[in-house]
Amino acid sequence: MRDLRPILLVEDNAKDAELTLNALERCQLLNQVTHVRDGAEALDYLRREGSYQDANHGGPVVVLLDLKLPKVDGLEVLAAVRGDPHLSRTPIVMLTSSREEQDLVRSYELGVNAFVVKPVDFKEFFDAIQGLGMFWGITNNPPPHPLTASGQGRTND
Repeated sequence: MRDLRPILLVEDNAKDAELTLNALERCQLLNQVTHVRDGAEALDYLRREGSYQDANHGGPVVVLLDLKLPKVDGLEVLAAVRGDPHLSRTPIVMLTSSREEQDLVRSYELGVNAFVVKPVDFKEFFDAIQGLGMFWGITNNPPPHPLTASGQGRTND
């Protein structure tokens, strides 16, 4: 049975977010896509804190994480997730415009599952996002999520 947990998109650039959401929609995935605009909101979503304290999302099937974010940057989000025993197995794809080797190396040191540089060309960007959506939403079998920090069970819909 396919895992229909949501895809979490963490992107502060409105144009990139819109393109990503459109590309994922065209994949006709059944997974809901949740978009947050900064690293602090991403952590609240993942930890079910703040405005997400009553969320019943079962944890995302994958996090598409921008590197350069307001409040808490992508590397800090990645480090926080990998350091949290309740979230550490969450698949994370760094989706960034950074071509700096130090960002690539640091992301892998912190445990990212994949590092994808956003193509500048519209069609290439669209194709890359659709490929990510199909792989993480359909092909990949994500790890089951353990109990949340609050003791509530997570579901695998």
